[in-house]
Amino acid sequence: MSLEKTALIGAQEHLGTDRASRARLWGWWYTTEHRLRTMRAYLWSILMGSVGTPFFYLFSLGVGLGALIDANTGAKGVDGVNYITFVGPALLASAAITVTFEETSFPVMGGFKWSREFYAMNATSISAKQIVLGVVLSSMFRTTFTVAVFWAILAAFGATPSPYGLLAVPATMLAGLAFGTPVMAFAASLEDDDGYFALIGRFVVAPMFLFSGTFFPLTGLPWFLQLIGWISPLWHATELGRWLSYGHPIELWLVLVHFAYLLVLSVFGLMMAFRIFARRLSR
Repeated sequence: MSLEKTALIGAQEHLGTDRASRARLWGWWYTTEHRLRTMRAYLWSILMGSVGTPFFYLFSLGVGLGALIDANTGAKGVDGVNYITFVGPALLASAAITVTFEETSFPVMGGFKWSREFYAMNATSISAKQIVLGVVLSSMFRTTFTVAVFWAILAAFGATPSPYGLLAVPATMLAGLAFGTPVMAFAASLEDDDGYFALIGRFVVAPMFLFSGTFFPLTGLPWFLQLIGWISPLWHATELGRWLSYGHPIELWLVLVHFAYLLVLSVFGLMMAFRIFARRLSR
């Protein structure tokens, strides 16, 4: 073999080793980048939903239902503030949960069943854990954008009077993570949809939205319906958001409970996703 061919083969082997090393180190980011590029196919839907949904929600609640409630509650308002300020943090958390659910349900199952892109990624030096982290991070990018736009519209409506109101954004994103990672683990375990995601939407997301203190204080419900709120990440995030947005009175220990509950759910879902992705990709 000539000296030139030997040098060329050596350079190619070095390049391949270098790429494999980068994939082992940055595989999570390559997965994130791929998922973000995939979102370009429905970018217009993301933009319209991120701007249109909060605007029409807040306009209807501020000018319509909210005006009626404020007129009947007088100076007291709801929880001491006008209705749109009260309901704003709950809608913010609900938007985060909805968007994360969209990105961790069908797209995750599709990565195994339809496009099989997760198998292609795993055939390189990208590990199952890196794929999970990439999916989570890309969904958080979209959630961050949606929540930030929502919060800006809330601020435009004067619904975030506290100087700490902006901190409701990361608290809300934690709610999306607490709901999205268990959904992602469940989606990764499915061979076929069989209507499971529709059932989650109807029997988990909808009751959570209705019975988590979203439109009225949770204490106004019977105790057996309050249980839904207590186990709902939406209620915990809403309470944190109200505390940050307008100083909703909460004991410090309860603030820590809200934060810890969301964090534990997020970590639990992430650990389950690591395990299920690794098991399925090893088949």
